Amino acid sequence: MQALFAQPTKALIFDMDGTMIDSMPHHASTWQDFAQKHGIRMDIDELMRRTTGRTGLECVRLLLDQPDMDDALAWELVHEKERLYRDIFGPIFKEVAGFSAFYAATRTRGLKVGVGTAGDIHNVEFALGHLNMAPPPDAIARGDEGLSGKPTPAIFLAAAERVGIAPKHCIVFEDAPFGIEAARRAGMRAVGICTTNTPEELAGPHVITCVRNYDELLQSNFLGNLHVS
Repeated sequence: MQALFAQPTKALIFDMDGTMIDSMPHHASTWQDFAQKHGIRMDIDELMRRTTGRTGLECVRLLLDQPDMDDALAWELVHEKERLYRDIFGPIFKEVAGFSAFYAATRTRGLKVGVGTAGDIHNVEFALGHLNMAPPPDAIARGDEGLSGKPTPAIFLAAAERVGIAPKHCIVFEDAPFGIEAARRAGMRAVGICTTNTPEELAGPHVITCVRNYDELLQSNFLGNLHVS
C-alpha cells in the first residue's frame, strides 16, 4: 500500500452510480421491473452482476440476447428503464455518505477531477443537478458516447485523456468489480467504495483501500496521505 500511495497523484476519477450517489438499489429494482416486463427470467443478483458497469446499450442487448439490436430500438428501451429509475430515485435522492465533503476537499488540493460512468447524459445531468458540485468536474466520460462499458478501460481512459493526466497518475473510485477491473486495465490505481460489494469482491493489486463511504476516507486523512504532484 505504501508504494501505491507513493506514486504521484494528479487526478481522481469517480464512477457515478453507487460511488458518488447511493443509487444502486434503485437501479436494481428498475432493471428487475424491466426484465419482468420483457419476459426475462433472472434473479436480481445475477441481473446486477451482468449489468453493473456496462452501458445501457450493452445491458439491453445482453439481457434480451439480441447483440445486433438496432440502435434506435435499444436506446428506446434504455430510456424506458432510466426514466423509471429517475422517477423513483429523484424524490429520495441520496449521495454516498461524505461524498460532497470529500469532493470539496479534493478541489482545495488542486487535483483534477473526472467522472467516468457507463450512464447516459440524462442520468449524468440528473445526478450532477442534485449534487451541485462546485466547481463542476473537469471532464466527464459517459456510456452513451460510443465508448465500451466496463470492464474494458475505455471510459476511464477517456476521462483521463480529457483531464489531461496520464493513467498512472490517476486514482479511480469504484463500487463494482467490473469498474475495479476497468481501472486495472487502464493502468490506474483504485479505491473500492463498498456500497454494493464487499472488500474481497473489490480487491486487487492496484487497489489502495476499500471503505464504506467517503466519511471513512476523510477520517483517515486519505487525501493528506497522497503524494500529490
